[in-house]
Amino acid sequence: MLGVLRRKAASGASSASVYGKSLYKHKPVGSTPRACSAMPEEIIHYTRIFGNVRTFCHLPLAGRAMPLMPERHTRKFVHHLQQDFNVQIWSRSFSSNTEGDIVEAVVPFMGESISDGTLATFLKKPGDRVEVDEPIAQVETDKVTIDVNSPEAGVIQKFVAKEGDTVEPGTKVAIISKSGEGVTHVAPSDEKPSEKAPPPPSSPAEEKKEKPLPKVETTPVVEKPKGSSPPPPRPSATEPQLPPKERERRVPMTRLRKRVATRLKDSQNTFALLTTFNEVDMTNLMKLRSDYKDAFVEKHGVKLGLMSGFVKAAISALQKQPIVNAVIDGDDIIYRDYVDISIAGLVVPVLRNAENMNFAEVEKGINALAKKATDGTISIDEMAGGTFTISNGGVYGSLLSTPIINPPQSAILGMHSIVNRPMVVGGNIVPRPMMYIALTYDHRLIDGREAVFFLRRIKDVVEDPRRLLLDV
Repeated sequence: MLGVLRRKAASGASSASVYGKSLYKHKPVGSTPRACSAMPEEIIHYTRIFGNVRTFCHLPLAGRAMPLMPERHTRKFVHHLQQDFNVQIWSRSFSSNTEGDIVEAVVPFMGESISDGTLATFLKKPGDRVEVDEPIAQVETDKVTIDVNSPEAGVIQKFVAKEGDTVEPGTKVAIISKSGEGVTHVAPSDEKPSEKAPPPPSSPAEEKKEKPLPKVETTPVVEKPKGSSPPPPRPSATEPQLPPKERERRVPMTRLRKRVATRLKDSQNTFALLTTFNEVDMTNLMKLRSDYKDAFVEKHGVKLGLMSGFVKAAISALQKQPIVNAVIDGDDIIYRDYVDISIAGLVVPVLRNAENMNFAEVEKGINALAKKATDGTISIDEMAGGTFTISNGGVYGSLLSTPIINPPQSAILGMHSIVNRPMVVGGNIVPRPMMYIALTYDHRLIDGREAVFFLRRIKDVVEDPRRLLLDV
């Protein structure tokens, strides 16, 4: 910049500019530019002009002139400054450059199929200290809740967005000061007094003027109701007595719940839903788990549950009835030569390539996905896709239900609670642990025969797990 200014000075601009004229002030006779360092000074900053040159000074005394001189030798080109520069007069000798101290926390990428979300809640307040990657807010999407993390350690200066706002990836949520400067700590008590501040007490003279007014107004009011106003009508016996509004609470639906409601209603409107049922004797599968549970945990580090047995049974049934693993796409049918099992809950994580998993891998995969879903760290990719869904309502005590298909799949298996019931075995009535199972399917694609065969295969494999070993 100095080189540019020197070239402008050498180009023949001999007349002093407006800035040049303004740089002459009154000074005492015989004073030197350095004499001003010991006196009160007025500072002019040219941070955008000179680079390293920052301090000019003058000592104003009445009737005496003094040229304003920079501490560094810049007087030669001060007269040739262009008029388009802004000269600011400050009251301090140095202004630190705060660029780089402020960082912004923005909404992260939320997944391929998610374009926006709702800013659900702030986990911090303005003035709070945050560390690197510490969550400061949560964004609720159609599928998962995503954290907005702090990019740097510092103090939250202010929030740019508000709770309930619809935000997209890259939207600014908060401004963070790494040094903590310029942060105003907002206390909850600062706003309450202003909101609930009582009105100022009226003067005694005003009270005297106000007191007679009610007396004048009340005299006709007391006299009129004697014969003119009818009593209020009583509600009729048939009129419903509604509860008071004070006993009701209205809260907005979460974005996840709205998405679930929309998808389930779309499933009802799109698919030709039909459900078929069967029952399964759980004796052999429960005995298998009881006999090998200790050895299974010792070798694989995970407990052997009933869910892995049903997953393996569903994979076998899907391979024997591939139409259940297919889906309608326009006028075509898409057959999948792989099996991705969705485990239904509030969120639906997916076991990828489950046909290649053994019992231990299925149990480990289910436990890992369940832990992520509980902690809220499950990703969009871990819930996308899926060719067939298993819903286990039995853990909540459900005896029988008709599950709804998870679009765009074509069927869903419902498991239920295990109940000891009297069953006829070998001509004798004996108690058996029984479970009802249900298959809801899209009747546009899957016929009743195929649906029944599918459930029969699951029943056969669960009641005799040795079929999986022999593939019979």
